[in-house]
Parts: sequence; C-alpha cells; structure tokens
Amino acid sequence: MTYFTHILLHNVVPLSVMIALGIILYRAFKLDIRTLSKLNFYLFSPAVIFKMIYESSISWSVLLQVLAFFFVFIALLFGVAEAVVRLRRYGAGMRSSMRNSVLFYNSANYAIPLNQLVFVGDAFTLSIQIIITMMQSLLPNTYGIYSINAHKSDWKDSVRQIATLPVIYIIPLAFLLRGLHVDVPEPIYLPIEYVANGFFATALVTLGVQLGSMKWQLKLADVAIASVLRLCIGPLLGFGVVLLLGIHGPMAQALVLSCAVPTSLSSVLLAVEFDNEPEFASQAVFASTVFSIFTVSVVIYLLQFIS
Repeated sequence: MTYFTHILLHNVVPLSVMIALGIILYRAFKLDIRTLSKLNFYLFSPAVIFKMIYESSISWSVLLQVLAFFFVFIALLFGVAEAVVRLRRYGAGMRSSMRNSVLFYNSANYAIPLNQLVFVGDAFTLSIQIIITMMQSLLPNTYGIYSINAHKSDWKDSVRQIATLPVIYIIPLAFLLRGLHVDVPEPIYLPIEYVANGFFATALVTLGVQLGSMKWQLKLADVAIASVLRLCIGPLLGFGVVLLLGIHGPMAQALVLSCAVPTSLSSVLLAVEFDNEPEFASQAVFASTVFSIFTVSVVIYLLQFIS
C-alpha cells in the first residue's frame, strides 16, 4: 500500500467521517458549539495531554534538542506568517486567525499515527513526536489565546483567561509525577483514560458542528494561502532548521515530518470559543487536511535524503 493510499484511508477518510457526523448532528439537533468547545478546552484536551506525557519515556537530552528545534521553527514560521498577513493587509481578527492556522498543526491524531507508519513503530521517533504534541497543546492555550484576544482586550484580561485553562497546569504535573515515578491510583487514572480516549472524536465532531453551522461564504484565496504556508513552507522551514542546528538521522527525519501535517483543530476551537473568524478557521482545517494527502506523501519520499 502506498503512503498516499494509507494517508487517505487511515487519516483523511476517518477524519472526514467524524466531521460528517458532526455536520449531521448539528443539522438534526442544532448542537451548541460553545458547549462542545468548552468540553474540549477544559476536559478532553487536559486528559489526553496528561495521559500522553505520563505514559511516555522521554530522555532529557532528547527533550532539550526537540525544544530547541521547536522554538526556532515556530519563530521562523511566525515571521513568514506575519509577513503574509501584513502584505495582505488583514484586519486584526483575520491576522490572528491566519497565524493560528499556520502555527498550530495537527500533531496528535494525525501526526502520531503517521510517525508510527513511516518509522515502523519506532519508540525513539514516537517520543520526539510526543514532545512536539505537548508543545502544540501548550502553544494554543497560551500564545493562541493572547493573539486572538489582543485586539479585543488588554493583556491582563488575556493572562487571566490563560490562567483558567487546565493544560498549563497539567503539563508540569504530568512531568512531575512521571519524573518521581508516582503511580496514579487506578480509580483516578481510569477516568482520565476514559476522557482522553474521547478527545479526538469530540474535537472532530466539534469541527463538523462548526462546518454545519457555517453560511459557507468561501474564502478560497485566504484558505489557499494558509494551506500553502502550513503544508509546503512548514516542512521546508523544518528542513532548514535541522540543518541549522546540526540534527541528523531519525531525529531530523521525525522533526521534518512533524512540520508537514495539516492545521490543528485547536485553531477552530479558539476561533469558536472567542468568536474570531470561525468560518475561515474551519475551512483552513478541512482544506489542509484534504490537500495533505499529496503534500505529506511528497515529504515522506524526501525524508530519505535527510541523513
């Protein structure tokens, strides 16, 4: 089976089915999108991040290398996105939404299975992807909230909003418990697992509900720009950063692959929660997911040239 077919059948089609269910449920029952958004932010996302970190085996040396890559990559990607939004002369709301659609990428339910497919279940490359996933969970819950509210309220209100989100406390707690080898009692850990297992389904249904409630005023040019930045410029910058930092071998390949995945559902959840260009955000996620069939296949082919 080719990578193209595998990505289509194991990533795009399952995601599309869940999104379609969300659209159908909204049409039938007019589900409240804000309630779903809050469930994702305050319940499902913290649970899945805690479980992922707590169960992982990550060495400090790998953690520091991956974090160095991540911060340099995000800084460069932010610079490119900022140049584009200024050239396009977007309004404040659209500027933050475009940045989020480029900076926040689907590092969990798309990138983790993809990593395991390409590297044949390798535990080392999986640990790299888990670190990226952790940072991609933290970024929307800190910078993402500040960015999307910067033009609406002062920085103190944004900080107060960030401080209410469980993820920023869950990440250090999970690392602490894992580092001290503390066993979480089963009566507590089982509910965490139950909630974590529902994260991806709930997030995708939320996207479907948002798509179902849209007026479908297509923003083709803006969505195309977001998709190109996310799917093409992203992996190119990732390749440049591994060269710049002197990273080689499977780590370099895993990092570049992590940059190639489509826009994250976090951008939609933020857009819905704070009523900031939700139609554009939803279209960007959907379009980048579909087009990733082709772009990710190309990136996977090119990984062989990274020594």
